[in-house]
Amino acid sequence: MSEGVNLWQFRDTSGHTAGTDLIGFHVEAVDGSVGKVDRLSEAMGSQYMVVDTGPWIFGRLVLLPAGTVIRIEIGEQKVYIDRTKDDIKHSPTLGVDDTDRSPDFQDRYALYYDPFYGGRRF
Repeated sequence: MSEGVNLWQFRDTSGHTAGTDLIGFHVEAVDGSVGKVDRLSEAMGSQYMVVDTGPWIFGRLVLLPAGTVIRIEIGEQKVYIDRTKDDIKHSPTLGVDDTDRSPDFQDRYALYYDPFYGGRRF
């Protein structure tokens, strides 16, 4: 992928420190708020956040690969991502079985997110 982005790993420049509890942090897209972190996976090679979009997209949880995170501000309790609200709105719906225990979950999300970083295009 271009720009050295690994979708399933926090960027070195994001400010992420393993073990930091991001649950409840607000998630900010480049054009506004998209919700709060509901769950977090820090497993090597399978790092992601599940974001509760709250009233913005009522009742929807979205999965954001850790590579979308550009900056974490601990004092503000905010996570900044490099996607737009529209990108998030059109992202795949988080399924009940979408966890790092499902062997193909990363492939399903990579199909959507890879093109943003110079990967697969459809």
